[in-house]
Amino acid sequence: MLINNNKQILSHKDLLLITPPFIQINTAYPATPCLKGFLQSKGFEIAQLDLSIECIIKIFSSDNLQDFFNHAEQNKRNISRNAISILRQRNEYLKHIDAVINFLQSKDLSFAYAINNNILPKSTKADIQQDLDWHFGVDGIYDKARYFATLFLEELADFITECIDNNFGFSRYAEQICLDSVDFGNIIKEMEKDTLITDIMLKILHQSVKIHQPKVIAFSIPFPGNLLMAIKSAKYIKENFSEIKIVIGGGYVNTELRNLNEVRLFDFVDYVCLDDGELPLLKLLMHILHQTPDLKRTFKKDGNEVIYVNNAIESDFNHNETGIPDYDDLPLNDYISVTETTNPMHNLWSNGRWNKIALAHGCYWHKCSFCDTSLDYIKRFNQADVNIICERIEAVIKQTNYRGFHFVDEAAPPALLRKLANELINRKISISWWTNIRFETSFDEELCKLMAKSGCIAVSGGLEVASDRLLIKMNKGVNIEQVTIAANNLRQAGIMIHAYLMYGFPTQTEQETINSLEVVRQLFANRLINSAFWHRFAMTIHSPVGMQPALFEVERLDLQNDAFNKNGCNHIDKKGCKHQKFESGLKTALYNFIHENGFDFNLQDWFNFKIPQTTIPPNYIKKIIKSQNKNKLQKNEQK
Repeated sequence: MLINNNKQILSHKDLLLITPPFIQINTAYPATPCLKGFLQSKGFEIAQLDLSIECIIKIFSSDNLQDFFNHAEQNKRNISRNAISILRQRNEYLKHIDAVINFLQSKDLSFAYAINNNILPKSTKADIQQDLDWHFGVDGIYDKARYFATLFLEELADFITECIDNNFGFSRYAEQICLDSVDFGNIIKEMEKDTLITDIMLKILHQSVKIHQPKVIAFSIPFPGNLLMAIKSAKYIKENFSEIKIVIGGGYVNTELRNLNEVRLFDFVDYVCLDDGELPLLKLLMHILHQTPDLKRTFKKDGNEVIYVNNAIESDFNHNETGIPDYDDLPLNDYISVTETTNPMHNLWSNGRWNKIALAHGCYWHKCSFCDTSLDYIKRFNQADVNIICERIEAVIKQTNYRGFHFVDEAAPPALLRKLANELINRKISISWWTNIRFETSFDEELCKLMAKSGCIAVSGGLEVASDRLLIKMNKGVNIEQVTIAANNLRQAGIMIHAYLMYGFPTQTEQETINSLEVVRQLFANRLINSAFWHRFAMTIHSPVGMQPALFEVERLDLQNDAFNKNGCNHIDKKGCKHQKFESGLKTALYNFIHENGFDFNLQDWFNFKIPQTTIPPNYIKKIIKSQNKNKLQKNEQK
């Protein structure tokens, strides 16, 4: 280890793990801490860089904001009225930006009082229709201030997107371009464009590479909105640090690039790894640093062709063996918590510092027909021992000083949650936690109360189409009655619920879509769910629907063989309705339900075209709850 003249500690790392921009800004994404902890246990020197949060901190600083305003002033033809309003108030934005970021990082909570006193400037878009005192209460000083500060940041983000870099987004960059990147040439064209945002990123990247001097750099690319910046970063490294080997992997790679044959990608990277990174990266580091021959699930270039090498005989590591995540060298106190809505459940994804760990690998159900059940991250299920999970929780608390945990499982097994809750209570480990579940009958009253006692504050789960016929067709394994009963048990225990909703599933009719909305309305009206989000069904080639479309009465439209990404595919649904026309009405209705509005509206009020009357009885959900309560009473009388 060396120290240069600028007092920076220089090291010679085997591997630098990087999370590329942009991803959630309130907490560290778990991929690099998990891989770092594992690979260090195998004797390698590992560093990590959250390039996403580092860029956000720089972007939303007075120094760089001044550069943005200067650039916009010189190029302000045809900008919106909103952007002009922000430009006119630039001095006010510059005056407050550093204080707002400090507040959102929880470094100066006293600034909340000034924020609530309307000290921050507002653009022409700032039009708050809600009664915030009703939502936050007169004592909700910090929550209300965080909401106002978030609006302030969102105004600046809109300005940056319009005037500085139209690919910018808080949790994505050029997402739509990468989603549609059938031709890798489009990615190459985008990489040639430099903006003030990409300049900031490359300066941070350059400094980190100089400090760590890694032999290998690995980019974890979880989503399409991380791809372009990852490849642009790789290009920069090739041009300026040509001796460093570059590898990419992560969720986007695992689903989209499994049939990779794009040789031009290897002008920027040396290797592409699939699925769990522990064994492939371990083998790759041994291959690069010690010239061992074996590789695991790795693409590389051979001559003018892309070849796939999978000649290592070892099996993937069991979830018990993956070790303790290592958050060292991440700026844990610099993450930015925002409040995007007044709904506390909806805000969990963007507010708070959540240590992210998984209780198990894969999904214990792995049967849903819309899911990528043929891929390793879903189909290979194994869970960690509850003692090991608790040891990981205690170790991560010591590292981060945070006691909030998001268990990022595909679906947390109820039996494991029962054991975990008991062990947390027995060990006297005080945490708050939330996770994803299936709304099944195992979530009885006893389990839900036990989960709450152990620190569970919320769950999310798939209600999907809210139609019994379609739930059977998608092999969800639950029906509306079971979902209602499980939700009632969770809510009675004080646990908040977020529901994932879907529309446009094969053969779904207009009547079923409207009936689904009515079920959702009743669940909200009876306070069984706190928040939700509609997703439009998308066919993937790795799901049962994509692999056997005829069974689901649709026709799959394949991409050409030389396509860069090969996962999502279009389809023809001759029996279903025109799903896209329902999008606006469904989302508008849901937005109001989330904010406890519009329960007494006629469903027709949400749509600007004629819809069928719902056939769901108005007391459908209430009757299920009443029947459940009656059964509980009878059981108690029999005891």
